[in-house]
Amino acid sequence: VPPAALGAAPRLPQWKGRSPSVNHVHHRSLTMTGNPTSPELREARKLSVAPMMDYTDRFDRYFLRQISKRALLYTEMVTTGAIIHGDRDRHLWFEEAEHPIVLQLGGSDPKALAQCAKIGQDYGYDEINLNVGCPSERVSSGFFGACLMAKPDLVAECVGEMTAATRVPVTVKHRIGIDGMESYEELCHFVDTVSRAGCEHFIVHARIAVLGGLSPKQNREIPPLKYDVVHGLKRDFPDLAFTINGGILDLGTAKEQLESMDGVMIGRAAYHEPWNVLADADHLIYGEEDAPKTRQDIVNRMVPFIQKNLEDGVPLNSMTRHMLGLFHGCNGGRAFRRHLSENVRQGTGVEVLLEAVEKVPLEIRLGQVEDNPVHGRQAASGSYSPT
Repeated sequence: VPPAALGAAPRLPQWKGRSPSVNHVHHRSLTMTGNPTSPELREARKLSVAPMMDYTDRFDRYFLRQISKRALLYTEMVTTGAIIHGDRDRHLWFEEAEHPIVLQLGGSDPKALAQCAKIGQDYGYDEINLNVGCPSERVSSGFFGACLMAKPDLVAECVGEMTAATRVPVTVKHRIGIDGMESYEELCHFVDTVSRAGCEHFIVHARIAVLGGLSPKQNREIPPLKYDVVHGLKRDFPDLAFTINGGILDLGTAKEQLESMDGVMIGRAAYHEPWNVLADADHLIYGEEDAPKTRQDIVNRMVPFIQKNLEDGVPLNSMTRHMLGLFHGCNGGRAFRRHLSENVRQGTGVEVLLEAVEKVPLEIRLGQVEDNPVHGRQAASGSYSPT
């Protein structure tokens, strides 16, 4: 983003004090033990798809699950108010096939979060995550998201109540800092305080969040990535688990990060280019010798799911909009997207998807030619947006 387009450039916090170092290992005296994590869930955490508002709904998650059966999936952030006062099934219901799956909650009232965590557990979620990383002004004005990093004692109280109310693991997703809380010492204090309440797994976006002056999109792009800070947390808190997030676009980079981290989270690259990013995940990340699958297989698996939901009154676009990137970078991929975008209207059926697929050469649909292009880089730079 050109500086002129942003108006006055916001001050980007600089790290103060000591750098992450193996010489500063924290030995914690836990006041509360976290809920147990199964070996299967611990393994699933190696690769996860980030919670993304307006993107990772149940239709997108079902689609992604057809591509990778092992990656850990997250819901969109759901606020405590929406669960307590809104249409609970609409926010929380999911297909059994979506496991393993994490419910991400937004809120700052410990009792309300505990109530919603218990509800999420009863719905069958494998893990409950607290959002302490979203930098949007709307979220901050509701006093949840990244602004909570300035209140580690409150976050710890929330985690403690959530942990006590459930049997599933409670985790926290956060940034490496916010404006006004910029040092590594403060980050370590946050992690140490929250871990003592029972959080044993932290998902860390390797950028600070600038809460005044940057939009959520700019907060994903302008503050520099500092992977070394997240690596420092893993070294300094060796008895905790850490998943690294931010700017990771492909499985090759993910595998490199897994040499020192417990997990890797990929965001918009996995949404915009789901096949390019996730198709080999079960083999490369989890070591499965899986039967080969093709893009045509994914479409075939989606057809009965779409038909069932159409019969239940779900608009076609609510499902097919998540599939626009299936043929990203391929011959015929643009025609596929265009046909879906221009022909999905009220009352249209699954035939629109089948017609769109015919725009892509059969040999590409069946994986008979090499067509693995940019591994997420165009998506991350915003080459197209889902509708």
